[in-house]
Amino acid sequence: MRTRDRIRLKRFLRHAEGYLDLGLPQQALDALLRLGDLAKSDPQALYLLGEAYRALERYPEAVPPLETAVQAGLREVPVWLALGWCYKRTARLDRAVQTMEQALILEPHAALLHYNLACYLSLAGKKDRALEHLSRALELDAQYRHLVDSESDFDPIRSDPEFQALTKAVA
Repeated sequence: MRTRDRIRLKRFLRHAEGYLDLGLPQQALDALLRLGDLAKSDPQALYLLGEAYRALERYPEAVPPLETAVQAGLREVPVWLALGWCYKRTARLDRAVQTMEQALILEPHAALLHYNLACYLSLAGKKDRALEHLSRALELDAQYRHLVDSESDFDPIRSDPEFQALTKAVA
């Protein structure tokens, strides 16, 4: 990549990150789209593009750049979470589960990954595995306990005695 292109890419990435931090995803998207092919060749730009689409609730459009960012080697917790989030919202729950499982291979102590996987497994009707990952999330970070009561993803297993025992045990 030419020096001029690298400088331009860095400037637009800073702009996009700033816009996303300010809650202005459309401006972030506009900045990234102005990069054209440069954005398609940079994993961080692809991630930010996916995040902009995700923030705009344009989930089907968010998936391809997020997938490409992961394939290009950007394997950080926020990227995995964004991709799982978008899979869930595009009715691809099996892919959301797979994504969290892949992420946990690289980041086995990330409570948020275990928590999200528990949510997706609950929705998929896989109670035992959901409880296993919820238990691990709470073991790693008890603060997630405060999210459980309002998390609708756990509605399918909320009345289960094992779920109730787990969530009360850490209260």
